[in-house]
Amino acid sequence: MKTYPDKLSRAQHKFLKKLFPEGDSGFTEGELLSCGVDASRKHAKPLALVKPSTVQQVSELLAWAQKDRMPIYPRARATNKVGGCVPVKKGIVVSMLGMNSILDIDAQDFVAVVQPGVITADLQKAVEAKGLFYPPDPASQKISTIGGNIATCAGGMRAVKYGVTRDYVLGLEVVLPGGEIINTGGRTHKNVVGLDLTRLMVGSAGTLGLITKATLKLLPLPETSASMLIGFKDLSGCLKGAGAVFGCGILPAAMELMDHNTLKALEMHSAVPWSSDTGGLLLLKIDGSQESVTTDLLQIEKALSSVITTFIEKGSGDEQERLWELRRVISPAAFNLGPDKQGEDVAVPRGKVAQAIEAYHEIGRKHGVIVLCFGHLGDGNIHVSVMYDKSASGQSESALKAKKEIFEKTLALGGTLSGEHGIGLTKADYVGMQLGQTEMNLMSGVKTVFDPHNIMNPGKGV
Repeated sequence: MKTYPDKLSRAQHKFLKKLFPEGDSGFTEGELLSCGVDASRKHAKPLALVKPSTVQQVSELLAWAQKDRMPIYPRARATNKVGGCVPVKKGIVVSMLGMNSILDIDAQDFVAVVQPGVITADLQKAVEAKGLFYPPDPASQKISTIGGNIATCAGGMRAVKYGVTRDYVLGLEVVLPGGEIINTGGRTHKNVVGLDLTRLMVGSAGTLGLITKATLKLLPLPETSASMLIGFKDLSGCLKGAGAVFGCGILPAAMELMDHNTLKALEMHSAVPWSSDTGGLLLLKIDGSQESVTTDLLQIEKALSSVITTFIEKGSGDEQERLWELRRVISPAAFNLGPDKQGEDVAVPRGKVAQAIEAYHEIGRKHGVIVLCFGHLGDGNIHVSVMYDKSASGQSESALKAKKEIFEKTLALGGTLSGEHGIGLTKADYVGMQLGQTEMNLMSGVKTVFDPHNIMNPGKGV
């Protein structure tokens, strides 16, 4: 088993202090504890925290880290839910929040060039001011960064129409272990020269190199958008409603599903607009020209007339954000149903969503835990939260059993263990359920080519 430094030598401490002067490095107990946790609630304490502001600093750091076999843990706002940036082998946490400039927005090339610490929502506002559009919209967009989104290939609610982060990354500047700087892709929207190293980097979770700059594809900004929150008596009604929408030939920008347990959690969290006989929700967004959006809404309402609904609420412009805020607060609201959570993001073929969710609910009942399901109905990516109380006897074991059975059912339906959150720490023990040994050997070989001494985010992934 590979071993890593257990503490910093005097020379190592001196090197880091010189490369990252006062304010750009941290060694105190408080600083180390604060940068060792992420949204998964997993935690480990690193040996040091550094905050680069230039690619040259990153290059020098990774050259030193390879020579000293020092683990490197890239980090931004730590909104990932799988322990993806937790420093489980100690090492150095590298906060990329200091590299947070939007370097270029070009309406002719339809690209933006940004540093990894740029907040996703800030980029979206900046490009929209120029009549452009950056579609990826993870639920954490107001606090998550572009670098983190790229590292995890973040999805989001608009993925059903516009795709995920990988579909918008045209090129990257990456520092490799050893300090070499490479540039993959570029500003062109097509490029088939050589292997696609850009796509390989997207979603690699900091295990192959450290991203210091990204060139992103932009689209024309849709003229307008509108949203509909639609209530149904149960899950079956939700699926019939979704079928009616797709059946009228309309592809929503977003289509989100919320089950009865999600509704219960939201009702305990704040005031809600739906009626008491509602057992499931669909939340849709349509975008395009003013004329097309108006026409699409009328067609959707007509299509839904053949399905039993409990209520329909529409919104346009800024007022629709109150509807989407209900979706964004589901994760914190879920803790109204239990103090502890196993949060997963499986994906199944779109036609198997109802079968999957019904099976997940049954697994929860079997093990005496609450299973809450919501997520991106349009692409089959279901967020499954197993809510439990670890202080109650046997509940932790029951939650883990439920988690494993949920994974087994997902794979039996032709699905995947993660649609957008990745593997990190929380799913590392389950990867073999989906991937064969040959596939894992190939991935390990790719990792070795980029990172021969396994210093980049060790302890994660395959």
